[in-house]
Amino acid sequence: MIETIYIARHGFRSNWIDPNCGSPTGLPRDHPLAAYGETQAQELAAYFQALPASKRPTAIFSSPFYRCLQTALPVASALNLPIYAEHGIAEWYSPVAPGTGLHPRPKAASELRAYFPEIDPSWSSVWYPPREGEDVEQVHARVNGLLELLVPEVESRFSDKHKCILLVSHAATVIALCRGLLAQPDMPLRVGCCSLSTFTRKPGAIGILGAWEPKVLADGSHLKDGMARDWGFEDIQISNGKVINDIGIPGTEYLADDTCGPQIQRSSL
Repeated sequence: MIETIYIARHGFRSNWIDPNCGSPTGLPRDHPLAAYGETQAQELAAYFQALPASKRPTAIFSSPFYRCLQTALPVASALNLPIYAEHGIAEWYSPVAPGTGLHPRPKAASELRAYFPEIDPSWSSVWYPPREGEDVEQVHARVNGLLELLVPEVESRFSDKHKCILLVSHAATVIALCRGLLAQPDMPLRVGCCSLSTFTRKPGAIGILGAWEPKVLADGSHLKDGMARDWGFEDIQISNGKVINDIGIPGTEYLADDTCGPQIQRSSL
């Protein structure tokens, strides 16, 4: 049974320094870490390496975006672990403006191994976010659904091998994950780059949502320079009570968003 869940946000992104930095994968908006972000990722790895063996994560689930995989890599190397790419904890994009196409979606795990050989392609994502984007309520619903599938699936697929797992994701998704584990959908929270939240399972708890206790939330004490570039849902732009629409990727206007939502059935767990 999973007893501890660690949740980290990715490190400092290169496009915050150079907007023209490009994408190693060729996927729009799939920016790598800046050198500062790579240092943060190393500091995150050092934190986990210094923990007693029983407290270290034994499985890493990362958003398939490059910056998250790049953040997970030093931890995987330090602890000699594979990385499992999980689309359910991918980036949050607000709904696309009509007629502008779809949001980007990273490649399959088998293809991402060309950039990160540490990825284990045997893991199949249990959830895919819609490429048409999500409003604030929808991203929380997506993450809650993901958690209710992910935790039992890990416990079942790995025969209770993993007591501690690490999730590496993005600011909005990290906040939604924290809120879901605590069943506090309106909890105020801001998360900085490479900040870390830690949750332990309540004794005798039933279910997933609300079954966890927070040990630390969005903590940056393991980082030499502390937290940077923090973000919270209060930073989003709102119009008429809804998050402002985003622009899709040119050339995707006529593509169908045919893979989204849960990829396994709860009844099978």
